[in-house]
Amino acid sequence: MRIRSLPRAGLVVALSLCLHGGVLGCTRADDERVDPPSGSGAPSASTGASSSSSMSPAPMTTAPMATAPPSTTASAELDPYATAEPATSAVGKVSEEWLEAPDGRRRHFRLYVPTALRVGEAAPLLIALHGGLGTSEQFAVNSGFDELAEANGFIVVYPDGIRAAPDRPGLQTWNGGYCCGPAARQDVDDVGYVRFLIDLLEERLNVDAARIFAAGHSNGAIMAYRLACELSDRIVAIGVQAGSLGIDECRPKESVSVLHIHGLADTNHPIDGGVGTGVSGVDFRSARVAVRTLAELDGCDGEPLVDLVESKPDLEVSTWSNCASGAVVRLITVEGASHAWMGHRAASEGAAALVGEPYEDFDSSRAIWSFLNQHARD
Repeated sequence: MRIRSLPRAGLVVALSLCLHGGVLGCTRADDERVDPPSGSGAPSASTGASSSSSMSPAPMTTAPMATAPPSTTASAELDPYATAEPATSAVGKVSEEWLEAPDGRRRHFRLYVPTALRVGEAAPLLIALHGGLGTSEQFAVNSGFDELAEANGFIVVYPDGIRAAPDRPGLQTWNGGYCCGPAARQDVDDVGYVRFLIDLLEERLNVDAARIFAAGHSNGAIMAYRLACELSDRIVAIGVQAGSLGIDECRPKESVSVLHIHGLADTNHPIDGGVGTGVSGVDFRSARVAVRTLAELDGCDGEPLVDLVESKPDLEVSTWSNCASGAVVRLITVEGASHAWMGHRAASEGAAALVGEPYEDFDSSRAIWSFLNQHARD
């Protein structure tokens, strides 16, 4: 193991927040198939233009991968280790829409398009996956990704998982494999849904196909890992907090860079696996194993380089950068951090009671975008 002291450097991480603080697989609903009600969602309460509509799916097409390196012309300089700053106004366009996925289910998503997009310039796309019991609206508010998108010129879409029951809109989960809830038990095709959503957005917007990313928290992090395994032809890099690899066979067609953030005081999803303290009682897999598995699949050899951040003594950053594929795999552990999304306010007092108070001296959302923005596919 090689160790060095790191004053400041780019880093990686992941995203998506669970309602009530990010409890993985917290629903105990019956295994019935349930679809969201037809029609559009309520207008967003976020600042900026808002619209609500229903859209018909377009034919699925695969966009060619762009050859341009990551663009930084529209991006603000970010210190990935900085504490969260007061949110600036997100004045872009917000829309909440429904589509019919390939499996016939009606699915909802929330879309944020920033005003900072430059005419004729393709923009990165971030797919932000809420955690178990979460919603797109809740994750948008708690992560602050809209504000980052406005400042840095990327598009962010927040898909919704499936509901536990039609009258329980907050209890939504993803089929990440072994977890979580009714989405996993019903074997919902969430990978197909995300692929279809990417196709639709590429039809409507000037999306840079070389810079499509996924971020997730908790159950959303588990789903992001599944996308890295099964949608690597579209997903270039993922950033996650508090998740693990949920499928037994991961066979990506292309290399995918990974940033994984995990609090060492997270008892809802312990970093080394085991039964979490959330209401679901899920026996989680090891996050460390997930990171090493992706490093092996990306052709990284040897042990990671371990960085100790002088300005953040609670952080340890382990990086595999000697990868044959050119990918980067990074694990950031944070001493004293709970399951809650780091650097941002808890969804509610009840959330803090379930998953702990958010760690305030590190901003997961900022770290995620700083990492993801360094990657593009040739």
